[in-house]
Formats: sequence, C-alpha cells, structure tokens
Amino acid sequence: MLDTVLCIDDDPIALMLCKMVISKTMFSNEIITAKNGLEGLNYFKNLKENNESKQPQLILLDLNMPIMGGWEFLDSFSTQEYDTYNSTKIIILSSTIDPDDLEKSKNYAMVLDFLPKPISKEMLEYVKTKFVI
Repeated sequence: MLDTVLCIDDDPIALMLCKMVISKTMFSNEIITAKNGLEGLNYFKNLKENNESKQPQLILLDLNMPIMGGWEFLDSFSTQEYDTYNSTKIIILSSTIDPDDLEKSKNYAMVLDFLPKPISKEMLEYVKTKFVI
C-alpha cells in the first residue's frame, strides 16, 4: 500500500471515482486531489516551503485540463525546481487515443505508464504487480 497518491484531473467525477476506487482497494492511505496541473505544482511548492518530507509516491495525471494541462505539468515537474520529488512516479490516465501522446509520454523518465480512463480496481491491481507497489 502506498502512503499518498495525488490525482490531478479537472473532472470532479473522475476525481471522485479515483478516490473511491483507491479507497476501496486500499491502494493508498491518503488521496490528494488537484483540479489542474498548476494546482498540482502548487501542492509540491507548499511541501517544499513547509519542509514537509512526506510526498506522494504516485501521481495519476490527466492530460487535457484547463489552466495547465498534463504536458505542461510534466514539463515543469521535470525541471530542477522539482528535483526533490524525482522519486515520485506518474501514471498518465487519459481518454486520448492519440498514439503520438503515448510516444510523447516515453520522453519523461518519471512516467511509468499511459493508461486509459476510467480508473478501475483491475488497473490498480495491474499497477501493483507491474511496478511492485
């Protein structure tokens, strides 16, 4: 079981489903949500400013969001400003079917996988076995 998972998605139903599935499967002790990439980055900035050592081990990231989308989040999260959190892994959860997006995701070392929405119990079981979480 993970200690903390951060779900970044602009869809309140997707966030609710994320919380529900993660809780029911006991995949993580704590589930934090952000409505876009900027909120996600601000979460990490707050951790750093408050000298919090506890950080999410996993981020479930949507790609298409207003204000700051998933790609912009990944570009920012890959910079030196966030290198304190380079052990945090990311799984992209998206409804996109564009093969270019899948290929693009391979350019980010912290991205473990690119999976289709919606999140499911089976998906979390897959994540557990594939990544030994």
